[in-house]
Amino acid sequence: MNRRTPRQSTDAGMGLFAIDRALLRVAGVDEAGRGPLAGPVAVAAVILDPARAIVGLDDSKKLSHARREALFPLIQERALAWHIEMVGVEEIDRLNILQATLEGMRRAIAALAPHAELVRIDGNAVPRALPCMAEAIVGGDALEPAIMAASILAKVARDRLMCALHDEHPHYGFDVHKGYPTPIHLAALVQHGPCVHHRRSFAPVREAWVRVDAAAAAIPA
Repeated sequence: MNRRTPRQSTDAGMGLFAIDRALLRVAGVDEAGRGPLAGPVAVAAVILDPARAIVGLDDSKKLSHARREALFPLIQERALAWHIEMVGVEEIDRLNILQATLEGMRRAIAALAPHAELVRIDGNAVPRALPCMAEAIVGGDALEPAIMAASILAKVARDRLMCALHDEHPHYGFDVHKGYPTPIHLAALVQHGPCVHHRRSFAPVREAWVRVDAAAAAIPA
């Protein structure tokens, strides 16, 4: 069964199907961190170098922590181009998580040098106004090596950042759950309230802010 779901960017026209894709410089794009209640969403774009193979690429979710950490510098060293874009909580809350992720993808793709001639994105949506042809591939992180590489860069970079945020706010356990809504994280939200790194537009955080405001209002002046 073919799981690919190609979609062209608005600027691509019909050229995608008239060109031999094997001759194009292809970038893979993936994200990490759409579901967490805290921290940025990380987006990575990678153009692999056919002359410098990287053994062991796979969907980052299928790899161990140690394997991801080992592949991270190899991808950066051997890729023809790569870029990691962090989209912060303020932008996530302002745009919504989907639009913030698409904007992160657009910026990551635009930052590649040399530029991509075709972009393959894990998922079912393509950002608007890309500088090249593009297609979305559902399950692409299990099919396209460049997307696998991007998924590893995004995952490792975000996990490292969440561990750094743990040093600032150790009572939330960011180093363990990386901001995802685990029972430990939800309990910490109830006990301590949100911090500046929480996404106010996400329901559990929004509800926690309501509790904080209600408690503050109940304190006699």
